[in-house]
Amino acid sequence: MTHYQLVAKNKQRSFLIITLFILFIVGASYLMVQGLGYSLDLVFWALLVSVGASFFSYYYSDKIILSISGAKEAKRQEFFDFYTVTENICLSQKMPLPKLYVIEDSAMNAFATGRNPEHAVVCATTGLLSRLNRSEVEAVVAHELSHVKNYDILLMSIVSVLVGLIALLADWLLRISFWGGGRKKDNDNGQLGAIIAVLALVLVFLSPVIAQLIQLAISRRREFLADSSAVAMTKNPEGLIKALQKISMDREPLEVANKATAHLYISDPLKNTKGAVHAFAKLFNTHPPVSERIQALAQMKAN
Repeated sequence: MTHYQLVAKNKQRSFLIITLFILFIVGASYLMVQGLGYSLDLVFWALLVSVGASFFSYYYSDKIILSISGAKEAKRQEFFDFYTVTENICLSQKMPLPKLYVIEDSAMNAFATGRNPEHAVVCATTGLLSRLNRSEVEAVVAHELSHVKNYDILLMSIVSVLVGLIALLADWLLRISFWGGGRKKDNDNGQLGAIIAVLALVLVFLSPVIAQLIQLAISRRREFLADSSAVAMTKNPEGLIKALQKISMDREPLEVANKATAHLYISDPLKNTKGAVHAFAKLFNTHPPVSERIQALAQMKAN
């Protein structure tokens, strides 16, 4: 399978997961509210609050993450390979040159952020830039630029809106029920109504967890897409394979990273890999296993 075919395949899988996610959010929201006999106005207000919070984080995502990370602007003279490989890739892809930043940390990692290609940032740790050769730095930069080109920041912001919607809705319904809030509608339709009410109550507890799991699945799928898109840019799968191998061998966590920002990086910056060997544990990972990413890249190399 060629890298172009893998890009197309990963896009199809992402689209399928996102479609199922939207259907789940719509169905769960409707069943929770209607099943418990409340007005659909709750959905509107939860959506409004979620959109407001997510829009703020999306619009100022670059400033927020750079401030949290303590990143500084990368100078061309000091980080020549980082700067010039980014220039070359952007020129070949007809993309605007992003702002380049570095984090003073010996851990090996990198991330991209920004609301669109015109307002993008690519940031790498000094540990990564000092321990990878030019070809490997190019592969990492191509991976991060793929996130920008594929509008992954925008996509994950939309996903965050939907996750926030279901989390707020579930929380409000629990609080209303706890404080004895009366139902807005009479849904007492006998046995069927009781069954629907029980299902709605179960969803109140489970929906936020299910939504988060789907969000993580989308994040993992976008990593595969960024890998294959990076190879489409550089035509050099070996560079990304070697970069991922070196990054995976680095066991040092990135001190400035946290659970809120971990999904942005090329590899899990928190190094939460202990015990994550069975399928259930993998559901909670922000990134797919490096071994699976390398295997996919090796298929591209063979073709």
